[in-house]
Amino acid sequence: MNLATILTRSAASASEKPAVTLGDRSLSYGELDHASAAVARLLAQRGVTAGDRVAVMLPNVPEFAAIYFGALRAGAAVVPMNPLLKAREVAYYLSDSGARLIFAWGDATGEAVEGAARADTEHIEVSASFLNTLASPSPSPDSADSAFDVVPRDGSDTAVILYTSGTTGRPKGAELTHANLMRNQEVVAGSLLGLTADDTVFGGLPLFHSFGQTVTLNATVAVGASLVMLSRFTPADAMGLLAEHRVTVFAGVPTMYSALLGLPDTPPLDALRLCISGGSAMPVEVLRRFEDRFGCVVLEGYGLSETSPVASFNHADRLRKPGSIGGPIDGVEMRIVDESGHELPDGEVGEIAIRGHNVMRGYWNNAEATAAVLSPDGWFNTGDMGRRDADGLYFIVDRKKDMIIRGGFNVYPREIEEVLYEHPAVGEAAVIGLPHPELGEEIAAVVALAPGASATTDELQAHVKRQVAPYKYPRHVWIVDSLPKGPTGKILKREINPPATWQDPTLATELGATR
Repeated sequence: MNLATILTRSAASASEKPAVTLGDRSLSYGELDHASAAVARLLAQRGVTAGDRVAVMLPNVPEFAAIYFGALRAGAAVVPMNPLLKAREVAYYLSDSGARLIFAWGDATGEAVEGAARADTEHIEVSASFLNTLASPSPSPDSADSAFDVVPRDGSDTAVILYTSGTTGRPKGAELTHANLMRNQEVVAGSLLGLTADDTVFGGLPLFHSFGQTVTLNATVAVGASLVMLSRFTPADAMGLLAEHRVTVFAGVPTMYSALLGLPDTPPLDALRLCISGGSAMPVEVLRRFEDRFGCVVLEGYGLSETSPVASFNHADRLRKPGSIGGPIDGVEMRIVDESGHELPDGEVGEIAIRGHNVMRGYWNNAEATAAVLSPDGWFNTGDMGRRDADGLYFIVDRKKDMIIRGGFNVYPREIEEVLYEHPAVGEAAVIGLPHPELGEEIAAVVALAPGASATTDELQAHVKRQVAPYKYPRHVWIVDSLPKGPTGKILKREINPPATWQDPTLATELGATR
């Protein structure tokens, strides 16, 4: 089993069909297959053999797909990397994974070269002309590159090493196998999205991230559909792409949906048949507004890098509830457990645990970290707090580590964020806990207003206070131009810096008195 065969199969049946498109550049399935074979041959010439690691530090460009499948074709394990990484981070990823070489996009060459030098890793610069330097862009039956066979791999062999965001400690490399990724894309393309060769899929999610890889790139290639790429997400560019290419399936994170809602004028998207959201919890109010405005159902799913990534999903033809992440996908089990790992009854909040074909084999060269989250019988503890209702649907409450304990009471930031999003002036919101001398933690809300909207901090605080228990509402609210985000658009709470007033002891005394 080798994940690269999803490309060779589609190329054999529809070689002339566009596979990946970025602006005026496009590769057909035949051309993409040919290019991946040329990459595999290059790697073989550089001494790369089955099981070696190959790093790929590219934005969403056609070359990413060619190098990704080329490395897999050669039997290597791909180490996808954010092209915005700095040299120190590059060196860590390369050293930790033991990558033989790194392909890096021209814009990132300086950091990649320095990082590769520190890690003593070979660097190959990639540009828009890179594939032309490897081989003729048009495949022919007698081409030597076309004859490079896919190197056989076992389903349990590592195909991709995805480094986690490193919210606690240094990033860890989740080892995803060929079987993990093959089965996950099969379920996504089949029972979840119903993708066919006639679909055009939005390719604005970063392909170096698990969501973009499985749900857009791999699922699209496996069915012979077309992927229309966007290298850098802006709401105006995304909307133009959706309309121009008559995109049928849009995959995004919640902040992308919020950004599209902020556009004052939008064209009709009559070709759009399905929208899916993942990466972080979708605020219920954002989902409702988007469905009302664009007339397209939004299905929310849930997963992690360690689960390939999709673990649960909603279905348009089944029971859906606002805010739910649906139920486990085919072949996957989910449960809610307490601190001792005992399953909790419906309605109670605990940690979400997952077992199935999608769970990673472990963290690369990190047995201790693997044992901390993966039980001997295959259950992966996600670190996410959730609950299951009587209908078997799951709901994310919050990250286990994001939970705020205020004066002994548990407060889940997502609950407060949902209330904030119900205010018409709120574009984005994040609720965090900050140290407090008496309460342990105090609740604070950071808000970016919707375009053209206005509201005061007192108004936003009062809005929340009317709808939650007294110990839950944020004692301090501040308004910012924008919230810090990661490469997928997920809000990064760890990078939110509170205003200086939080260090003022008079404010702390005042807040303590209001409890």
